[in-house]
Amino acid sequence: MAIQRTFSIIKPDATARNLTGAINTKLEAAGLRIVAQKRIHLSLAQAQAFYAVHSERPFFGELTEFMSSAPIVAQVLEGEDAILKNREVMGATNPADAADGTIRKEFALSLGENSIHGSDAPETAAEEIAYFFSGLDLVG
Repeated sequence: MAIQRTFSIIKPDATARNLTGAINTKLEAAGLRIVAQKRIHLSLAQAQAFYAVHSERPFFGELTEFMSSAPIVAQVLEGEDAILKNREVMGATNPADAADGTIRKEFALSLGENSIHGSDAPETAAEEIAYFFSGLDLVG
């Protein structure tokens, strides 16, 4: 298995409920290491730029308003097959479909307020990491 990096966001619904530590505990228990992390409050324009790939989708406005509504925690995770591992720990997008013990099953409030985002492919991870972090920020 290859060591790789992936990108994750702890979303506003989770930061508002002070769940950053609990979520990070789950990520670390799964073998992922946090190599960069910062708490920021995205502007609407920043959220729109980050989610530009979804700009034509009907949920784009709701998504970007939500992601700019309160602070997020952006982070880079590292580990063996980190992208797949992170997605397993996150659980299904819809918390009703998520497996027991996953972040979304335990912490999500709804389909939209599902507590965490994670990259879905190496190319996406590289783009998303670069949006929030410079190479100097990655301290693995």
